[in-house]
Amino acid sequence: MNVFITGASSGIGEALAHAYAKQCSGSRAVIGLAARRVDMLQKLAQNLQEKYQIQTAIYALDVRDKIALTDAANDFIQRFGAPNIVIANAGVSRGTLTEFSEDIAAFQTIMDINLMGMVHTFQPFISAMKQYVQQGHPAQLVGVASVAGIRGLAGAGAYSASKAAVINYLESLRIEMAPHHIHVTTIAPGYVRSPMTDVNQFGMPFLLDADVFAEKFIKAVTAKKRFVVIPWQMSLVVKLMRLVPPHLWDLLSKNAPQKSRET
Repeated sequence: MNVFITGASSGIGEALAHAYAKQCSGSRAVIGLAARRVDMLQKLAQNLQEKYQIQTAIYALDVRDKIALTDAANDFIQRFGAPNIVIANAGVSRGTLTEFSEDIAAFQTIMDINLMGMVHTFQPFISAMKQYVQQGHPAQLVGVASVAGIRGLAGAGAYSASKAAVINYLESLRIEMAPHHIHVTTIAPGYVRSPMTDVNQFGMPFLLDADVFAEKFIKAVTAKKRFVVIPWQMSLVVKLMRLVPPHLWDLLSKNAPQKSRET
């Protein structure tokens, strides 16, 4: 089984790399690791190779760079064949407020990385994956969304909007890929311990360690789930969030803690 992961250098991506390497230990599987920080990628790749005897391929890139991702996908396919699983995990978060003109750049960055980065990740693999499926192999595209994409959160307009867009994009993609037997899975995490959440100055209910989250993530992907909220407790919260009428949501949310605009 070959797996390609973006945002692999830390947090959820790093945990997924370890979890898949452990699962495929000693096999002929290859794990593609893509992220911006080449030093961290090299350290991770060496760790995986020594600990699990797994082959890796690293790609230092920014998911906003479509050409770089296309080159990485072409290289991976040429060397190892089409991946069975492509995980678009790269993402960023920070507080944003529309009233401040200086936050416009942050809005653009968050949308470009969280949404367009996912499109850039999947697009160059799809043609090869279609052919791979025709040869009898499984293929799956997995996108990391967020519970924050279910309803708008004050102070997180860019992040909430980007993850709402991701959820709807993945649903469209799932329908498009169904005739080609390429499965599409949307994973919506709650709070997961990572550099992204370490800066939060507020309580995070049902917080999961990244390695625990990765195990649940792989189970959902293996089961070819369409849409999964992790952990299950947060899925109950999501159901309630969807049912709350707008006027009540406004009242409940107005005093909620907000992510810092400095991160």
